[in-house]
Amino acid sequence: MATDAGGSKAARTHPDPWHAATSGRTVLAAVLMIFGGAMAFFEGIAAVASDDLFVVTRHYLFEFSLTGWGWVHLILGVLLVAGGCAILASGALWARYLGITIAGLGAFANFLWLPYYPLWALVLIAVNVLVAWALCTGAHHEAEGRVL
Repeated sequence: MATDAGGSKAARTHPDPWHAATSGRTVLAAVLMIFGGAMAFFEGIAAVASDDLFVVTRHYLFEFSLTGWGWVHLILGVLLVAGGCAILASGALWARYLGITIAGLGAFANFLWLPYYPLWALVLIAVNVLVAWALCTGAHHEAEGRVL
């Protein structure tokens, strides 16, 4: 059995975590961002196009028009898809920070969206929180594997 115990450290280097999507968590986060962004986009289209699809509760703390919420979800959906594609394409540190920020905004918007469509909002909150977690921990684990 042949081993490479005396091999050079240069041969065992890992890709730079600040410039490439090397972690499975980072790729998972990017794919979930694209999925969650598409769901938010369709949610926004449904809110803008048809006001009778959603139930509007009375006396909720955040009372906005359903069309306004539709535009918010449309814009967040496009940003989530664009951020997910940026992470898949480059994996750069700026794309991860952008993804964490957009996922946080998406989770917050869906929290405020709870009275209109509770089950859908809870699913999107879970997806966005999972994206933020995966982007934060993916960069940490990639940095540990780097040989200096």
